[in-house]
Amino acid sequence: MSPELPAARRTVLRGAALAGAVVAADAGLSACGAKKNGSADGPTKPVDLGAASAVPVGGAKLYRDDKVLVSQPTQGSFKAFSAVCTHQGCVLDTVDGTTASCPCHGSQFNAETGAVVQGPASKALPAVDIKAAGGKLTAGPAT
Repeated sequence: MSPELPAARRTVLRGAALAGAVVAADAGLSACGAKKNGSADGPTKPVDLGAASAVPVGGAKLYRDDKVLVSQPTQGSFKAFSAVCTHQGCVLDTVDGTTASCPCHGSQFNAETGAVVQGPASKALPAVDIKAAGGKLTAGPAT
């Protein structure tokens, strides 16, 4: 064998490893990020969330598929935020009282203010327009 052949093989293997890393990184962003329905700032069109009564007074509800976090601090007063973590774009997955958590790196957010409760996220969740009418909630622009 010539000494050039192992170097060429190494070059090919490095290229394949780099391509695999790029594909894996892109797949990770798609799985965690807000590329699917809407943006990191929330829905890009109005989304019907269903019954307003599903959000407990003094608590919050996560609408994970719609990427919206809704709280009801006092009876009939609703606040909504994007459910996309501001750290690396994962969608929040749980709510305990008024604290919403990100499954990827453990960031936590206050569902009544959007503020970071625990990092590594350093930016608050963006507010989303919310409207309660006829016992139903609608989130997103032009609500």
